[in-house]
Amino acid sequence: VAQRERPGETAPTSAYSSPARSLGDTGITPLSPSHIVNDTDSNVSEQQAFLVVVAIDFGTTSSGYAYSFTKEPECIHVMRRWEGGDPGVSNQKTPTTILLTPERKFHSFGYAARDFYHDLDPNEAKQWLYLEKFKMKLHTTGDLTMDTDLTAANGKKVKALEIFAYALQYFKEQALKELSDQAGSEFENSDVRWVITVPAIWKQPAKQFMRQAAYQAGLVSPENSEQLIIALEPEAASIYCRKLRLHQMIELSSKAAVNGYSGSDTVGAGFTQAKEHLRRNRQSRTFLVENVIGEVWSELEEGDKYVVVDSGGGTVDLTVHQIRLPEGHLKELYKATGGPYGSLGVDYEFEKLLYKIFGEDFIEQFKIKRPAAWVDLMIAFESRKRAAAPDRTNPLNITLPFSFIDYYKKFRGHSVEHALRKSNVDFVKWSSQGMLRMSPDAMNALFKPTIDSIIEHLRDLFQKPEVSTVKFLFLVGGFAEAPLLQQAVQAAFGDQCRIIIPQDVGLTILKGAVLFGLDPTVIKVRRSPLTYGVGVLNRYVEGKHPPEKLLVKDGTRWCTDVFDKFISADQSVALGELVKRSYTPAKPSQLVIVINIYSSEHDNVSFITDPGVKKCGTLRLDLTGTSGTAVPARREIQTLMQFGDTEIKATAIDIATSKSVKVGIDFLNY
Repeated sequence: VAQRERPGETAPTSAYSSPARSLGDTGITPLSPSHIVNDTDSNVSEQQAFLVVVAIDFGTTSSGYAYSFTKEPECIHVMRRWEGGDPGVSNQKTPTTILLTPERKFHSFGYAARDFYHDLDPNEAKQWLYLEKFKMKLHTTGDLTMDTDLTAANGKKVKALEIFAYALQYFKEQALKELSDQAGSEFENSDVRWVITVPAIWKQPAKQFMRQAAYQAGLVSPENSEQLIIALEPEAASIYCRKLRLHQMIELSSKAAVNGYSGSDTVGAGFTQAKEHLRRNRQSRTFLVENVIGEVWSELEEGDKYVVVDSGGGTVDLTVHQIRLPEGHLKELYKATGGPYGSLGVDYEFEKLLYKIFGEDFIEQFKIKRPAAWVDLMIAFESRKRAAAPDRTNPLNITLPFSFIDYYKKFRGHSVEHALRKSNVDFVKWSSQGMLRMSPDAMNALFKPTIDSIIEHLRDLFQKPEVSTVKFLFLVGGFAEAPLLQQAVQAAFGDQCRIIIPQDVGLTILKGAVLFGLDPTVIKVRRSPLTYGVGVLNRYVEGKHPPEKLLVKDGTRWCTDVFDKFISADQSVALGELVKRSYTPAKPSQLVIVINIYSSEHDNVSFITDPGVKKCGTLRLDLTGTSGTAVPARREIQTLMQFGDTEIKATAIDIATSKSVKVGIDFLNY
């Protein structure tokens, strides 16, 4: 417990009369808390050192990278097309799948990993470690640590950090190779500013985990941490969207003709036409280069608000932004919300359907015994899932792998066909060609729970006063390609705001992340998702403080466990705004001060023992190397914390010597 004085209360006469001393804990010197706003443009000059910005969109279901040279920021290059793409699926990104050898060494990533795994002999395949859709583990794990495990398709466990590091290392090598090919000479990693995207609703530990994985992958070193920026996915999308020209968007709510398509065309048809139009008019060399710097379209005025709905494979992330002209800076109006309502939800529903027909015991057994065939089945489902549409009338056929049919007969003693008849699941029939025939209604039913969650979440958001006058809703992310989701959003909110889908909807985040890396100061104001603070001792006030918090020390009455708030949930924080606190070591000789950080979702917190307050990290001040010959009896370490960025950062100074103190904020290993 640290100690803080309120201004105007009498300070203890000697430096040693504070009870914090004898409690062996840090004291906080009597300084009133303050916020300082820094000039945010001071850090622009150092950015010019990088020749190129490379953004990695590490998605739940698919991933990719894009880059831009700092000297020609208006050209964003999206990586080369991947080898081995699926028919009917745009292969601008590659599946987030990774394959390790039986010795647990990295083998391959993406389509290559999937194809190789698929071609292995079934008995051999059991020895290899194949992982997919593993990013969600960082969102769903409450107590994430460096030791959190992931489970491969064959049931074996591996360290999550290792897998994330392998994946990032793969992207690093791909990008540097492509840059070197283009430059005609070896491209140095030190010339690259890296950007990695994460969902805005991720908590601090998950963001820090991603950073640790990047250190382990050799993208950047902890000493040069500035070289890596963590970008928030919907923010990146927002930055990209505000630069779009009208011909790069498709409006769902258009009454008039947009881009030459009348509103009476079905959305799907307009979408296909637009994509075709875009494809023809693009330089179709290996690189897809697109000029994205357009005027913020004439319709956006100062103060206009818009919502970005980023719906991906794992999560849906909602961000509300307001444009500040003339520079077009963005201000976040409400803290990021959302949840695990990505397109993976549709896959889970399909799995539940298979449970219902064939029995959960069989499906779980089949996954472990024939992991490659299970992957095949899910790939077949994926391509049919993309064919689902509101107005579809003909059934969707999903091929069952031969080993599924075969293994089922062995397992149950009767045929797959028999199981389908017996299960009386409506809408799903067996076709003689060895396929599951799903009626469009059956497929739409698989989408329903996930889409309902998204719509419900948006409804809640639209109830908030800050969001009531939103002008546009941008639908972005891979799942935004689903006509069923487009239609549901249009039906629910089309009368409140204009609903707009960028044409390269799956690449929006990737391109926006590059723009963010070129100018991280574009978002000037953010909202803190949580209330953060530390526990301190205050003078005990009769009638105000609960008696059980009273601590009497050397005749002075103190109140323990008081929550000293750094920042409140949903409080707006400007970029560069600093929260200032001073700490003093309990003993002059003390070399390390460790202070516990607490957080809460509520903003009215009085004590660290209040319900909902959790210890979430530590602030560590390392005083080694700062002490001069004479250490003053009372050292004051001034700590500046920054909450306006995508990650929480801190710096500290020893007031007596004006030397900077090594400081770390840790949300993972505390």
